[in-house]
Amino acid sequence: MLVTAATRHGATGEIAVALAQAIEGADHRIEGVFFPVAQRPDPRPFDAVVLGSAVYAGRWQESARDFATAYAGSLRARPLWLFSSGPIGAPPFPEDEPYDLAPLVQTLRPRGHRTFAGRLDRSLLSFGERAMATAMRAPLGDFCDWDAIRAWGDHIAGEVLAGRTGQGVSERIGD
Repeated sequence: MLVTAATRHGATGEIAVALAQAIEGADHRIEGVFFPVAQRPDPRPFDAVVLGSAVYAGRWQESARDFATAYAGSLRARPLWLFSSGPIGAPPFPEDEPYDLAPLVQTLRPRGHRTFAGRLDRSLLSFGERAMATAMRAPLGDFCDWDAIRAWGDHIAGEVLAGRTGQGVSERIGD
């Protein structure tokens, strides 16, 4: 199973690695492989795919959107899950889904989508990003819920295994 994600400052990549590790858990008999979306991994050799992106200003990263467009046919032809990373704080803000997610869901027809809280580390931000974070009074810190991330990876692995044995899988979103 391919897990790929676009990350700007590393937190989304860490989420993707945690998902790949959970998918590959000892009881699953599934190999979970992480490649950054910037490497343009070919999804065709994989049985299933998880595609994610950091979200900034309500949008997925351009590299993730480009990957989804370039491989849309291959992604639609296999089980696919999407995730977004970006809300920060407790409770996470903003609550809204990325505004460019609906067209991706319509095009790719994933089995599910999750939004995970991210991390805001001032030392990793550019001058402009620091100014924006200060102006918006954005809370600093790591807000990732690692238990929820691992649980979703475990859930995905269960769906893939159920599909291999002919048992039911979850309903696709957006249909």
